[in-house]
Parts: sequence; C-alpha cells; structure tokens
Amino acid sequence: MGAEIIEVDLIDPKYSIAVYTILQRSEVSSNLARFDGIRFGNDRSSFGFEAKKRMMLGAYSLSSGYYDAYYSKAQKIRTILIQNLKLALEKVDFIVGPTMPCIATKIGDADKFSMFGELMDELTEQSSIAGMCGLSIPVGFSEGLPVGLMLIGDMFCESKILNAAYSFQNSTKYHKMIKEIKL
Repeated sequence: MGAEIIEVDLIDPKYSIAVYTILQRSEVSSNLARFDGIRFGNDRSSFGFEAKKRMMLGAYSLSSGYYDAYYSKAQKIRTILIQNLKLALEKVDFIVGPTMPCIATKIGDADKFSMFGELMDELTEQSSIAGMCGLSIPVGFSEGLPVGLMLIGDMFCESKILNAAYSFQNSTKYHKMIKEIKL
C-alpha cells in the first residue's frame, strides 16, 4: 500500500508486564473500593474471583510500606515507556507489530495459568499504559486460529489510526475470513 518500513528501537515489552500489572491492579482496587458500596453495608459477593484477586493485589501495592516500592516505581517506569514510544513516533506514523507473541489460543487455555493473560498481552500493554492509540486488525490465520497486527499511534490520533486500519481493511479480505476454530 506504499508504506515505508523503518525500524525503531523500543524498550523490551517484558517490562510493560510488571508495570501494567501493578498499575492496573492498583487502579482496580482504588476504583472498585469506592464503587462497590462497601461503606454502605454491601459486601463484595457481587464481584467475581478475578476482580477480587485484582483488588487484593492492588490494595497490597498501594499499602503503607509498599507504595514506594511498587506503585511509585511503576509510575516512574510508565513515564520512561511514554518517552520511549514518543521518541519512536517522531520517526514514524505508526508502530506496527504482532498483537500477540504467538497465535491466538484456544478457549479455556488462559484459565490454566495465573499470568497467562499478561504474557499474551505483553505486546499491547506498553501502548495501553502509555495512553497511546492502539488497534489490532486481522491479518490471517495460522493453524486455524486468527493472527492480529497491532498499530500503535501517538496520543489523540484516533482518527489517523482508524483511517489507516480502514484503508488496510479495504485493501485486504482478512476481516471477511472466517475459519472454523477447533476448541
């Protein structure tokens, strides 16, 4: 489609996993502590196991004695990740790469491992915690399972990234391909 490919250097995405996990859990804990109405006599029985687990981990990260060791440090690393992405986006319109480090997994595989979701999201977490625009588009199948391509753009460039994805979609048929996924 006429795009020029330019390599850029980014911080290893493995660092995003730790930062994302700490910040996301802390924000979930803080937000849901106010949302659930526990101060008004409600208990947390309306939350599922995953939500409760995230609230507990977040409360730990925000607790006295651990705030500086975890949450504050994660915020500093988040700033470094933002600066790194912004530097790369000065050279290119978009950062393009795979959405996941592997092909899609079968339904239920994520339930077998506690950190599975974070590991599968390691390529998208950096842009998410940095507040960058990101979009995954289908680019085919491998072993009968879908493969995605991630477009990452600068903050507030939603229309630019949506137009690029729309142009790609109009030039390909990947979004119309449906495969029988074996569970």
